[in-house]
Formats: sequence, structure tokens, C-alpha cells
Amino acid sequence: MADIFNPQQTRDPQQREQALMAQLPALIAAAQTAPGWSRILQGVPAADIHSRAALAQLPVTRKSELHQLQQQQAPFGGLNATPHRQLRRLYVSPGPIFDPEGWGEDWWRFSAPMTALGLGAGDIVLNCFSYHFTPAAFMVEGAAAKLGCAVIPAGVGQTELQVQAIAALRPDAYVGTPSFLKLIIEKAAQLGADISSLQRALVSGEALPPSLRLWLQEHGVAQVLQLYASADVGNIAYETLFEGRVNPGMVLDEQVILEIVRPGTGQPVAPGEVGEVLVTSFNPDYPLIRFATGDLSAVLEGVSPCGRTNTRIKGWMGRADQTTKVRGMFVHPAQIAEVLRRHPQVGKARLVVSGELADDRMTLHCESDVLSSQETQVTEIKSAIENSIRDLTKLRGEVLLVARGSLPNDGKVIDDARRYE
Repeated sequence: MADIFNPQQTRDPQQREQALMAQLPALIAAAQTAPGWSRILQGVPAADIHSRAALAQLPVTRKSELHQLQQQQAPFGGLNATPHRQLRRLYVSPGPIFDPEGWGEDWWRFSAPMTALGLGAGDIVLNCFSYHFTPAAFMVEGAAAKLGCAVIPAGVGQTELQVQAIAALRPDAYVGTPSFLKLIIEKAAQLGADISSLQRALVSGEALPPSLRLWLQEHGVAQVLQLYASADVGNIAYETLFEGRVNPGMVLDEQVILEIVRPGTGQPVAPGEVGEVLVTSFNPDYPLIRFATGDLSAVLEGVSPCGRTNTRIKGWMGRADQTTKVRGMFVHPAQIAEVLRRHPQVGKARLVVSGELADDRMTLHCESDVLSSQETQVTEIKSAIENSIRDLTKLRGEVLLVARGSLPNDGKVIDDARRYE
């Protein structure tokens, strides 16, 4: 377990949970000093928020809302507890969305995933995240400074120059997107250059299909780990190694609380069920409470073979925002959640939109135990649910009752199955 950087990573899970819950009241109180959080958490007694159940009662703040919040109160929507002129860097992500960075050491908490790759003092890192406006490259820089790694600030593009730098400076690891690493390897093969020093890679920013990981390994990068991070939160979770092999799932960062909720709501799903990732981050400069990333994932049972004992997630499994347009009207996952709330006989539901262009049909597939009930009762329940659909979406929809556990566990609340050909 030489790659475990922080002893906290091997704590007893119950001890970790107690420590995180004990920190919650102070986090809420600190957040409430920021005008944005003061409004969002108005009337919330900070001292009462010391459990997951209490946390789950707080409002969800969505990444998709940041642009609007920041337009109302520049530059960070009032969510920054440290005044923006006292921060270290101010970033501009596409949208535009503005993201802060404070002065703390390894502010983005990237040292954990870099250590999981075995990086430390004396290693050289080729940093191929962009240095232009966005924070990813500086996430790596902060961790490298803490670990004692030298950095080649390569950024994105100029593959021929990248290959020349690798051949001359012999970096030990690549950090960046997996697709750009593939381009570098292909350019090196074209030039006949020796880039064999590059045997490890930490990748993020896009999906890493198994086929691409295998391709990279077959072309000399023996160890390829991916991490799940965002410009708002920093490191959220990351892959680890054991005896040279990649362990299943991604281990959570020690300074975040994870919730997996039904998309469009703040309601936690059952363990193992796919849902939207909500993160609460203990960041004194930019605290985030129940921050909805818009990504889908699920908790993976058990403990990682690497020795880290924190919760594991299955990694990025798609986007949670499944809003779709039906007969000219937008239908949102939150509306389906409200249908479920009105009808407790339904445990889980999926709206399937089918048909062809100009002939849209909506069918709400509902898991329920009432299938064994009398036909009249089943008809009444279906009719009541159909009324709720019409009331909430202003559209007609049919209801199909199915057995509990029969709907796929993929996080989909709305499935657009229409054909446009």
C-alpha cells in the first residue's frame, strides 16, 4: 500500500462517516456567511445538520443553475465564502461559468489520484490539460508541487513538439485527456521517436472506453488510471491499483460527501441504484452543499482491494438531465418525480417516449405491487396516474404497471425511443 498518500484513506468506514457528519454543522455555518448560501440555506439551523438524513432535507443546487446564479450575483453567484479579490485564480469555463481557486496547498485535492498512480518526489509529469482560462492544468500543478513532482507544462496541441519534449525530457507520466494521449502516441510512431519513458497516465475530462484503455496499454502506457473531477469541486473520485491491476470502481475523495439521488430530485436512491451524483464539499473558500453535478453513477458495494476504505462509485455513467420535448412541450425528470410523490403505490418509474416524427406517444412504466389487485383497482390506479401526468406535463400519457425490480438500473427517468428516420 505504498501508494496510499494519506492515512485517512484507510480509516474504518464508520469512523470516517462520523468525522464527516461532525464537520457538517461548521460547514453549513461557514457557507451561510456567503450571500448566495445565506439565501439558499435561509432559516436552516446549522447545528441541526449533523446526519445524512438532515443533509437530505436541504435544497439541491445544480451545476446547470450556476450560469444564472452568476449573472444575478457576479462573479460566483454569492457561493464563495472568500471574497473573489482575495482568491488565487479566477477561471472562465465554457458557458461562461466562473470558477475560483484559493491559496490552500493542493486546493483541488489532486494529490490523492496522482499518488494512486505511484507519482511522488523525483517524478516528471507531462501536463497536457489546458492552461488557458480553465482550471484542470492547475489542479495538476497544485498536487505536483505538494508531491515534489517536476512538471512539463505542455498544454494541448502541437503533437510534434509534445513528442520532441517527451523524447528529450523523459517524463514518467502523462496527465490529460485519453484521446490526446492517443494522438501523441500516433505522432511518435509516425516520427519514429522514442517515448518509452511514458509508462503511466492519469486521464480525465472525457470517457475512457475499455477499448481505448487497452489500446494505450498495448502501445506502451502500462498503467492508465482515470479520475472523476469537475471545475467546481475538484477531485471527486479516482481509480486505484493493486498489484499492477486497476481496481473496480473509483474511490471517493476524503473531503467530500456523496449522495446518489433520483435525477431531477434530491431524494436518495436505494444502494447500488443508478442516480445523479450530488456532492457536498468541505472547501473553506468555495463550499458546495448538495451540489448536483448532472452526472449519473452508482455506489459499488465492498472495499477496494488497494486498501482504501472509502465508498466506491462505478464512475461516470452518463448525464442525468434527460429533459425532452414531446409535442412541443418540455418534459422534465422532476415532473416524473412529482408523479411518483403523488402516488406512493409506485416505487420506480420510467417515461418512454415513442413513435415517429409528429406522432409522439408517452407511456409511464411504473413498478408496483398492485398488479395482483382486482382489475377495477388496477384501472383506478392507472387512471389516477394518467390524470397526474396530464396535470403536471399538460400532455396525455398512458400508464403501464410492471413488477417491482423489472425496470433497468441505468438511472434513466425519461427514455426517448422515438425514430426520426
